[in-house]
Formats: sequence, C-alpha cells, structure tokens
Amino acid sequence: MRTGKIIMLRGVNRSGLEYSEPTQGGFLSSAALSQADVEEMVVGWGVNVIRLPFNQDWAMRGRGSFSAECYRHALDQVISWAAELGAYTLLDLQWLDADTPYGRLADGSVNRVAPLPNPASIELWAILAERYRNEPAVLFDLFNEPHAPLKDDQNPMCIVTVDGAMEICKPRIFDAEDWTRWAAKILATIREIHPGAVAWVSGVDWGFDLRGVQIDAPNIVYSAHVYPNRSRSQWRSRFGHSCFERPLFIGEWGGCASDLRWGSGLISYMKGRTCGWTAWSWADLPMLVVNARIGDYRPTDFGKLVRSDLLLKSTSRAIVSPDPSRK
Repeated sequence: MRTGKIIMLRGVNRSGLEYSEPTQGGFLSSAALSQADVEEMVVGWGVNVIRLPFNQDWAMRGRGSFSAECYRHALDQVISWAAELGAYTLLDLQWLDADTPYGRLADGSVNRVAPLPNPASIELWAILAERYRNEPAVLFDLFNEPHAPLKDDQNPMCIVTVDGAMEICKPRIFDAEDWTRWAAKILATIREIHPGAVAWVSGVDWGFDLRGVQIDAPNIVYSAHVYPNRSRSQWRSRFGHSCFERPLFIGEWGGCASDLRWGSGLISYMKGRTCGWTAWSWADLPMLVVNARIGDYRPTDFGKLVRSDLLLKSTSRAIVSPDPSRK
C-alpha cells in the first residue's frame, strides 16, 4: 500500500552478497549476513534503508551447486527481515559477475566493477521487477558506478545507441549521455512490469558526477558516491547546485578515523541539501563496525559518527514512498 508519506531514507550498505562464494550453508552464510545483522542495523542503529549490493550473474545463473533461485531467495530473506522491522531494501546492481577483471585500480587491486551494464542486465531487471512488483519494501538501484574503462581494461563494452539498440564495441571514453541511455532502457524495462517502482540512478565517474544525467520519468532518485579522495570544492558542481531541484541521495560515503572532520562536513552538507544516504560499509572497508562477520557490532570511530546521526530523528523530505511493512 502507498501512504503518500514523505520520508528521509538513511541507512548503510550491507555488502558481501556480490562476492562471497557460497559455502555449504549457502549465500547468506558465506556473506555472514544474518537476521541479527539486520536487527542491529535497523533497531540498534536506526536505519530505515539497507542498500544491498548483489551479483547479476549469480542472480541469473547461481554459483557452483547453488541455483539462481537460491541466490534470489537470499535476497528475499534480507528484504523480509528488513521489512518486518519497517525498513526498505535498496537492491544495488554492484557486480556483473565475480570472474571478469575490469583492469586494475591505482592500488594494484583487481577492479570487478564493470563500466556499464550489459545485455543480460535487461533480462535481470525484468526478473527482479516481476519478483518484487508487489513488494513495497524494495527499491531499485539500476547500476552501481558507471565509469570510463580503466586503461588496462580491454573487455568489450556494450552501449545503447540513440535509437535504443544495444551495440558491443571496444573500450572507449564515454559520457553521461551513454549512461543516461542505458539507465532509461533499464528503467523502461522495469516500469513495463512494475510501473510504481522507485529507481535510483547513479552519476558517472564512479557515481560521483551527476552532470548531464537526467531521466524524463517520475519516481527517480539521483545517487552520488562520495569518498574523502573527492575534493569538497567539486561537490556543488558534480551533484549539488546544478541538481538542486532533483531528489538527491548519497548512495556511498565512508571513511576511517582520520576522516572524521571530512565526514562531519559531508553530514552537514547532506542535511543542508535534505538528501538521504547509505554509508559504506557494514561489512567491508572502510568499516562502520568492528567485525560484522563475527557479530562484533561495536562502531568504529567513523561508525560512531554515522550512528550518532542516524539516531537523530529527521522529518526532512526525501521521496514520496510506499509503506515498507507488509503487516
């Protein structure tokens, strides 16, 4: 049911399901994602939305001896735990698969985040739109962090042409228009099945830059990802002033003990901009808690900053939202 209530969505990212190889206990067990985890986030920290990164390939084909339905059931379970406590789940298409490297990052680590979706992403979102068309607790984050291919990423890349066709090409520099066409195509697929779906659209440049990203459709939330390596002087131009009339959400932000001043500044900025957010991360670096995988939910220094603000009740606007509770 829809209440028409305006709420501020604030919460955390609960990563793990996008990369944790299933063990004998299944996907949730390997990600150490439990009901206690969700209860601590919602009850202990006061979150009303959990951003849940997931793996496209596993949602469509499963992994090892575990089927795609097993993986989707894991998503169902987290959604159910959160909804029973009155919280939303924001499904985030984080990885296309766990096997393809998309170049190496500056620190030498392998990058698993694809620059853009691929044709299978259309099929995936059709499946999830059908699965959750009657589940008001589910929100849709279309694609994690669109970005130009890294220099050593030689994978073919799929673009959406002006007439809406999908075309495989060699890696190249792309712009906001390329991503906007992709986002519009995915959204059209979802809305054909689930007309009332509320969708998140990230900026380009790893989610940071929303300039030129605009979808002509209702119930869109624009999402920026911000970390301490991004200059504060760029916030206004990349996702602030130029996007002021559009619903803004900071889908990823986080830091370490040395970033507390930066984090406080971002919190003040988000309050001034009246935007919701999900901090990174409950289970991965930079950590919000000491070790969620073993149930040690003591906040880190940065986690204390996040938790303190979450526990401050806000009546500011975010989006017109359905009631997440199915009771």
